[in-house]
Amino acid sequence: MDRTRLSRRTLLSGLSASLCLWDAPLNCAFAALPGDRRLVVVILRGAVDGLAVVPPHGDKDYAGVRGVLALQTDGATPLHDLDGMFGLHPALANMKSLFDAKELIAFQNICSPYRERSHFDGQNVLETGASRPHAVSDGWLNRALAPMGLADGPHALAVAQTPPLLLTGAAHATSWMPATMPTPDPAFLAQVKLLYDRDPVLSRALDDALALQNMAMLASDDPSDKKMGPGAAANLTPLFAGAGRLLAGNQGPRVAVLDISGWDTHVNEGAGDGALARRLTALDGGIDAMRVALGLAWSKTAVVMATEFGRTAHPNGNGGTDHGTGGASFLLGGAVSGGFVRAEWTGLSQGALKDGRDQPARTDLRGLFKGVLAEHMGVPASALNSVVFPDSGTVAVMNGLIRA
Repeated sequence: MDRTRLSRRTLLSGLSASLCLWDAPLNCAFAALPGDRRLVVVILRGAVDGLAVVPPHGDKDYAGVRGVLALQTDGATPLHDLDGMFGLHPALANMKSLFDAKELIAFQNICSPYRERSHFDGQNVLETGASRPHAVSDGWLNRALAPMGLADGPHALAVAQTPPLLLTGAAHATSWMPATMPTPDPAFLAQVKLLYDRDPVLSRALDDALALQNMAMLASDDPSDKKMGPGAAANLTPLFAGAGRLLAGNQGPRVAVLDISGWDTHVNEGAGDGALARRLTALDGGIDAMRVALGLAWSKTAVVMATEFGRTAHPNGNGGTDHGTGGASFLLGGAVSGGFVRAEWTGLSQGALKDGRDQPARTDLRGLFKGVLAEHMGVPASALNSVVFPDSGTVAVMNGLIRA
C-alpha cells in the first residue's frame, strides 16, 4: 500500500466507476415499503419516429407519405400487425409478445405540451411536467414521490451516472450504472476495507456501494451484465437487467428511470433495417431482459416509455426524418391492462398534418403519466393537478390502464 501511494481520495475516485460510489454517503439498503408495485419511466431521448415504432399501415396515405421509410406487411422484415390499422416495427418482437399477452398499450398522436422543435426545451417540458420550458426547476417524478409515500429514503433509482431532471428535486433519489471497469479482486477490497476501517464516513460509503453492486449482480451469470465498456453503448441489456434485479428485491427501489439516448434520426434512418432498427432491437432486448430479471415482480410493474416530441411524417432528403410534434409512446408491464392501441387518429393526408409536415398532438402525455400515477401508484388527483403537474387541471387523467 505504501509503494502504490494510494490516498483515500484516489481510491474513492478509482472505485467510483466500478462500484458506483457517490461523493456523499447514502444508504443503499433500501427500506421495506408498505406497497410492492414498481414504476419504471424510460426516457427515449432524441425524439423517436412515432410513425416507425407504431406504423399506421392501414391508413390509405401511409405508404405514399412515408416513401422509402414505409414498413411492409410482408417480405424479409414485415411489421407486426396489431389491429389492422396500427402495427409495431419489425425489431420489436418482444414488445409484440407483450401486446399479445395484453401487457402493452401503444399510443399514437401523443406529445407533451411543447410545440416547438428544440430538443433541449422539449426534454425540459417532458421531465418537469410543466406546460412550458423552464417554468419549474425539478422533475415531475420527483414531486410524485411524496404523494406515493416514497420521499423518505432512496426508493427512487436512476440508471445513470447522476439522476436526470425527471428525478431531481426535494425527494431523495440515487443512481446506479453497470461497472465500466473490471470488479476489484477480493484481496484488493480487503485492503481497502482495512484502510477505511477507522473512518466511518468512507467505510459506510464503501459498504453501501458494494451492497448495491452485489444486489445488481445477484443471480446474474451473463458476462455482459458485469461489464459495459464505452464500445457497448448499443447494448442496453446490462442497464435494463440490472435495473430489473434491483427492482425485484424485497428491499429494492420501487421507482426507476432509464435514460436512453440515440433517437435523433436525421440521416439514414432505415425502414425494416438500418440505424433505427438496430436501436429498436437493443431497446426490445432490454425490455425483455428487465422482464426476466424482475421475475414475479413483473406482474406488479408498469413501464412508461416516452420521448420529447415526434418526427416529420415525410422523410427528408437524407433518408431520415426531422423534428416534428406528435408521436408514439408505450405503457407496458405485467400490471398493465393492455392489448390495444390508443389513438385519436386523424390520418396522414396533407390537410390532417400539422403545418403540412407533422403528426398533430391529439393527446397530452401528462394524461398518460397521471393515469399511471393514479391507478398504479395511488397518487390522488389533488396532487396530480397541482403538485406533480402544475397548471394541468384541464388535462384529463387516463383510466383503464392498470389491471384491477
